[in-house]
Amino acid sequence: MATQTVDSMIEPVRCSAVLTHHWLTRRRGGERVLEALGELLPESPIYTLVHDRAGLGDWPLSERAIHETWLGRIPGARRHYPKLLPLMPLAARQTRLPEVDLVVCSDAAVAKVLRPAQRSKVVCYCHSPMRYVYEPTIRAEYARTLPALLRPLWGPVTACVRRADYRAAQRVDQFVANSAHVAERIQRCYGRDAVVVHPPVDLPDAPATGPREDFLLCVGYHVAYKRLDLAVAASAKLRRQLVVIGSGPEMQRLQRQSPGNVRWLGWQSTESIVDHYRQAAALLFPGEEDFGIVPVEAIAHGCPVVAYGVGGATESVVDGETGVLFEEQTVASLATAIERLGQLDFDPQRMHAHAQQFSKARFIEQMRTVLLGVLEGNVNK
Repeated sequence: MATQTVDSMIEPVRCSAVLTHHWLTRRRGGERVLEALGELLPESPIYTLVHDRAGLGDWPLSERAIHETWLGRIPGARRHYPKLLPLMPLAARQTRLPEVDLVVCSDAAVAKVLRPAQRSKVVCYCHSPMRYVYEPTIRAEYARTLPALLRPLWGPVTACVRRADYRAAQRVDQFVANSAHVAERIQRCYGRDAVVVHPPVDLPDAPATGPREDFLLCVGYHVAYKRLDLAVAASAKLRRQLVVIGSGPEMQRLQRQSPGNVRWLGWQSTESIVDHYRQAAALLFPGEEDFGIVPVEAIAHGCPVVAYGVGGATESVVDGETGVLFEEQTVASLATAIERLGQLDFDPQRMHAHAQQFSKARFIEQMRTVLLGVLEGNVNK
């Protein structure tokens, strides 16, 4: 299905600039943000901690000059880069960026620690401060996944990363958050204000309007806080088929004890994911997410969403119009919401229209305004 493009309408931001990104290993939501920023800054090279060209496949920015830190020369780094967290601040600090007018940082880790020239203005599009570093509950969850001998080191490591990240955040001239939820977290973690620009989402020309099948759907990279376990348990409780697309440690764990009603498909092509959006009875989104591109994609295709009513999903899922929100992260609450959704009628055309506020064209326009404002000295400290 065709998706909208805005390339022919884009007026580039004319200045010397570089783009930075935490790591380039797979094309997910953060990399799509970087692609759109690259269209605004078409001559800018990219600096990143680790770059895996093969993992990105046919990536639109693959022909850019892409510079990675010395972390990329460590054997196995492209596959096991999360394990290099203790070295990331050091590698970033040792990387000096060119002397340019503008550094635009797309970051969910320590890309903002890469060292800009003194004269450079720095704009950070923050997908979120690192939850596994700043949030005590999630930090403890990550610690439990480590081998017993390494757990005592997790506290000192995250403290070191947090200090480096916080210092770098004070050098940023303008923060941009992907949601109001993340803007609040930026204020709490960094003591900085942020403007909100929702990320760009690939939207179809039209939604699916035909009958839907009975299966439920989960899509994404499944780690513990995304609560795939709730989706599996709730669908089993209701005796509904659940289709899970993606990968991640939580998916691997749950597969080993999977009930017979779950189909595990692994990573799928964009075309396959779209097909599932256009057929599923509903998308389940039970985690507290920073924004959530997947729910917007589903809504744009006419697929209603059952989402936890906390976090970024509340900025795209309108209860009773584009899906249903549930209040507690429990199997019972999610199951009740799924049953409630089945009693409602959703208008695919209205859902598609609602999703347009998250289009790539809108993102380009708003980010261009932000970048020009920073270059002119209008920053929100």
